[in-house]
Amino acid sequence: MLAERFSRGVFIDADDLDRFIVSGRAPITPPLSPNAELQLRLRVSHEAMLADLYFGAGFNVVIAEFVLGDRYRQFMTEIKSRPLLLVSLVPWLDIVKKRNEERPNKNVFEPWSPILDREIRATMNGIGLWIDNSSQTVEETVDEIIRRRGEAAIRPNP
Repeated sequence: MLAERFSRGVFIDADDLDRFIVSGRAPITPPLSPNAELQLRLRVSHEAMLADLYFGAGFNVVIAEFVLGDRYRQFMTEIKSRPLLLVSLVPWLDIVKKRNEERPNKNVFEPWSPILDREIRATMNGIGLWIDNSSQTVEETVDEIIRRRGEAAIRPNP
């Protein structure tokens, strides 16, 4: 919905890029195997490449991805286009679980949500714009991102 707010918007969903691997895909479950780590690095590289291509053609690009730790550093290195904004949506874990249960076609809460929630709060605090969207609609969240986008700018060198 955020990308739709721009006159020229592109949405890159990490899950779509995962589907590029049609055989030999390693499961993305903890603990991550070396092949799973490789797949995640490739996914970020593809996101960065696509973002730069579309940005260079005059599009605003929105990427749906968990960006923390090594993947944050990889994003900062591989995405060359600027400005680069980072928005972390950090609803409370019980809200994430409830939203997951309401989603008919995708169950992603276990095992990752508790792990990622803990990691993002521990390692990414203070980087980019943080929004607790626990009590917001999607529209309200998008409105807040647009209103506060100046707070989302991140430095080129982490």
